[in-house]
Amino acid sequence: MDNQEVGLLGATSLVGECIIKKLMYDQIHITAFSRHPVTQNHPHVTWQRLYTDQPAINDATNNNIPLWICAAPIWILPEYFDLLLAYGIRRIVVISSTSRFTKNSSSDLHEKEIASQLIKGEELVQAWAAMHKIECIILRPTLIYGFGRDKNVTEIAKFIRRFGFFPIFGSAKGLRQPIHVEDVASACIDALTALHLSSGCYNLAGGESLTYCEMVRRIFAALDRSPRLLTIPLWLFRITTRCLNRLPHYRHWNAAMAERMNHNLVFDNSAAMQDLNFSPRAFRLSEKDLPGQN
Repeated sequence: MDNQEVGLLGATSLVGECIIKKLMYDQIHITAFSRHPVTQNHPHVTWQRLYTDQPAINDATNNNIPLWICAAPIWILPEYFDLLLAYGIRRIVVISSTSRFTKNSSSDLHEKEIASQLIKGEELVQAWAAMHKIECIILRPTLIYGFGRDKNVTEIAKFIRRFGFFPIFGSAKGLRQPIHVEDVASACIDALTALHLSSGCYNLAGGESLTYCEMVRRIFAALDRSPRLLTIPLWLFRITTRCLNRLPHYRHWNAAMAERMNHNLVFDNSAAMQDLNFSPRAFRLSEKDLPGQN
């Protein structure tokens, strides 16, 4: 990828920021797109503001960018198909999620809608890429964590700090494969540079499978607290989440989350390991992966 420029959608997302840091380290120039205004300056990063009417498309006539990564939600990518074509896109790596499988049968309507958006987004992107002869690789990470900004491990840690315990449903023995955001970012770059691949979909799971209960225990340990897990029935979980939904940090909590605590949500990494040299780390939380004290 020497002297190549990479276009990045969703540049201010957690994964997007990690991708930028890794590409900057390799001295690769990035044209970073975001819906949010950014004033950062760096010789290897050019920032572009995205608007609904896509005025950034006017800048594409003087700048050809064949390689792209989309770290924004996959379902918004179709809004920018014309923008990508204007920049002469030839290859794109897109982040989706294994939630397209795990939440498709959720008892929560909002979660089912997310799964539907992921599935439809993948289908639209693949059809568009095939129509325009664009190489498209879709990556589906499992439960992402890192730097105290994710919506998984970070939310559990915040709950523990606030209430001193964590509620579980049943034995909470369902298996999980938490994946660090840096490993997701590395996979995106490796997929972009794996020019022996033209297209495909890959599940990305963390380097360790552990029970939901054990995952929570390790979060307690990282916070330097003794584990206090409170087993509560599902009906009480429903009441608890309705109350928590009134607090900004817990608006997305629902009883379906409790139901999944005893479901195995594990995926095969072998294809990504073979084709992308994917080698994710085990689930080990460092201080920088925990949320700051509020």
